[in-house]
Amino acid sequence: MATGVAGPLPCPPPGRRADRFAVKAVRATVELQQKPTFSQNLLTRFNKTEFENLSETNIMRKRLLTEGAKELSYEIREIVKKANQLKALGLKIHWENIGDPIQKHCQVPEWIKEIVSDLAKNNDSYSYCPSKGLLKTREFIANETNKLGGVQITPEDILFFNGLGDAISTIYSQLSMTTRIIGPSPAYSTHSSAEAAHAHSSPLVYHLRPENHWLPDLEELENKVKYNPNVAGILILNPDNPTGMVYPLEYLEKMVKIAKDYKLCIICDEIYSKITYNGAHAHPLATYIGDVPGISMNGISKQYPWPGARCGWVEYYNRDKDPEFDAFCRAIDNAKMIEVCSTTIPQLTIPMILGDPRYPVHRQALNERIGRRSALINEILSDVPELYFNPTYGAFYNTIVFKPGVLNNRQSLPIEDPKIRSLVEKWTENVPSLDYRFVYYLLAATGVCVVPISSFCSELQGFRITLLEEDEDELRLVFTKIRDAIKAYVASAN
Repeated sequence: MATGVAGPLPCPPPGRRADRFAVKAVRATVELQQKPTFSQNLLTRFNKTEFENLSETNIMRKRLLTEGAKELSYEIREIVKKANQLKALGLKIHWENIGDPIQKHCQVPEWIKEIVSDLAKNNDSYSYCPSKGLLKTREFIANETNKLGGVQITPEDILFFNGLGDAISTIYSQLSMTTRIIGPSPAYSTHSSAEAAHAHSSPLVYHLRPENHWLPDLEELENKVKYNPNVAGILILNPDNPTGMVYPLEYLEKMVKIAKDYKLCIICDEIYSKITYNGAHAHPLATYIGDVPGISMNGISKQYPWPGARCGWVEYYNRDKDPEFDAFCRAIDNAKMIEVCSTTIPQLTIPMILGDPRYPVHRQALNERIGRRSALINEILSDVPELYFNPTYGAFYNTIVFKPGVLNNRQSLPIEDPKIRSLVEKWTENVPSLDYRFVYYLLAATGVCVVPISSFCSELQGFRITLLEEDEDELRLVFTKIRDAIKAYVASAN
């Protein structure tokens, strides 16, 4: 035991010896306090000035943060802090930064609300549930997956989490530090940040190409897998966030072949799998994975929608095919067991809502509306020559990218309010990428809050928008503002 660090005192013996033991314990404590402390011992190795400087600059004697902590960022929420500063100064904000359908006026059907409210009246709904999740709900999900005719699973292959953010964090925390999961760029920040934080390194990515409808560069992917033996898995988001791209089946099959050839697993985030439109179909991982080990991620936050429920799950595929993968899945289960369980009421709703014949009709109506918004945004923005613009087919986002060389640090937008102008000038002094500068000026000049695409683990410059605004007049107003601001911003440095 280190000098000056007190260990736990032994339990006192029973009987009359207890009093004498207490006296000895007090004496031992006094003697220990009279010995040099760890900080006092430092004086024998540092001169007085060095120790004073150390004391002034370091409150903690050990660094607390891991090297990977600097990789944790979530600009989707960070931009809200700046928007709220402007809102406090009287600027109306148009929120296009986060995928919350409820915030954008989506109405949950009464029949879904009745199911939830009836469950809330049942006293059993307020109890813990099993660590893996409610058996009845896991049986329902396993049956739905098995009906697809691909890989077959049991309820034991399903594990519930408090939203997919919880699942992502837990999965990456169980990886060996040298193990890497290669994911797409642009990347959903929760995935890329968690992977990089676990590895204490920048995210390892393959690129989605805007000039090719956001499809992945499969040659690049295979080369990075081939020449980096630390890669153990490939991450797919289908439909993709932030681009709105839906993978063609041939691309998915080629990615699975790469995984099979190099003995990797597949992790597929399918949270938007039921949200497709304009003729697209999202192929479930279970239907094309074959005998490759894999994990599918899903949840109800987007499907119902009920983002505030924080209810998601993972499905393990082919865990019996590889003992290392099976051990990894068991570790994830055990990590959830330590947490006790996930929320009960949202799980109870799943068989009742997803199994209700009214649900497909409800979801299809929502998808058709998103498709119409996608077409409207396409109409407004597709003819701007400085942009790469791709129509969307899934999820409810689009990524708008400036062509190379369009942005520079001399561009700006006129801002009448001097307080707001002062803020944005301060924000843009040291931006990490030029698209941050555009996003901040767009916010300050128009009140439109979007997210810079470089914050999605990307070298591209642009921004992500949502396709959620239910009010078509408001939608047209916002995207007309964006189009006009782009033109004015680009021309401002001429």
